[in-house]
Amino acid sequence: MQDAITNILNKYDLTGKYLDKIAINEINDYLTTAIERLKAIEIINSQASKIVKETATRLYSEQPELLRPGGNSYTTRRYATCLRDIDYYLRYTSYALAAGSLDILNERLLDGLRETYISLNVPLGPTIKSIQILKEIVINELNKKNFVNINIFIQPFEYITVSLSEQNI
Repeated sequence: MQDAITNILNKYDLTGKYLDKIAINEINDYLTTAIERLKAIEIINSQASKIVKETATRLYSEQPELLRPGGNSYTTRRYATCLRDIDYYLRYTSYALAAGSLDILNERLLDGLRETYISLNVPLGPTIKSIQILKEIVINELNKKNFVNINIFIQPFEYITVSLSEQNI
């Protein structure tokens, strides 16, 4: 797993260049937002079970057919698997925030996930909806604490959503 600084240094190392103003600004942005990202991660970690539970509650109230016979969350095992996956999305989002890079989402979460879900007949629509709900809940919690750079916290959720939604042509 690489953080934002390592990604920048690797990019310049591969081209044999010294860090220019663009690279220095990118590193500066990473460092100036570090404390706020860490505070957000602390909030996410301390409220993770509440956030996951609220996400599931909202998802199933919007799409109750998922809990009915034939629905993808019907049976205790499938329901528990759904909650586990929601927790995974939240946890990996916090990792991406810590690293200041979305690369970890590809490396640890998204590579092959879409294909796995399709092969297991897991509907992508409700999965994507659960990630959107997660984003709303996390942003709401951060807004309560008066975070300034909310866009930083939206980006990992949006990235997961877009990656799972992409259609192979």
